[in-house]
Amino acid sequence: MKKSLLLVVIMLVAIAVKAQDIYVGGSLNVWRNSTGNTTSFKVAPEVGYNFNETWALGAELNYSHEYNEGATANAVFVAPYVRWSYYQNSAVRLFMDGTAALGFVKVKDGDTSKAGQIGIRPGIAVKLNKHFSFVAKYGFLGYRRNINTSGDSFGLKLSSEDLSFGFHYEF
Repeated sequence: MKKSLLLVVIMLVAIAVKAQDIYVGGSLNVWRNSTGNTTSFKVAPEVGYNFNETWALGAELNYSHEYNEGATANAVFVAPYVRWSYYQNSAVRLFMDGTAALGFVKVKDGDTSKAGQIGIRPGIAVKLNKHFSFVAKYGFLGYRRNINTSGDSFGLKLSSEDLSFGFHYEF
């Protein structure tokens, strides 16, 4: 126990020393369709570390809730990623996230199922000032299990389910 606590303290000190390369942020999605009686929301805080201008490592913690005509589903995912920035100028950065998400989906009055994905998500970051950036991600290319559908699926998906807007604050 003492060794684990010491390891955590050392990691926090190392992060604090190199804080200028750390970013935090996330996204929030809310959707209501009164005609179809559906409501959904997703909260996805994010933290990452910039190794240099091209490579970063980060993770999202994703919680989502969906209500569809009396049926509800809740999902929790941890999604670590490696980010490759392939174009950058003073205001805009284009990137690709290689992600592998693992989590659980619980349907009301039903079983909890394991879910996951592995693939690539493209995105854009627009720098608003020295610390804040607006971030958008759209689409997914890869493999999914029990995410947005039951069972296995793979391919390229460009839908509103794979669109997210958020921000980053760089220290």
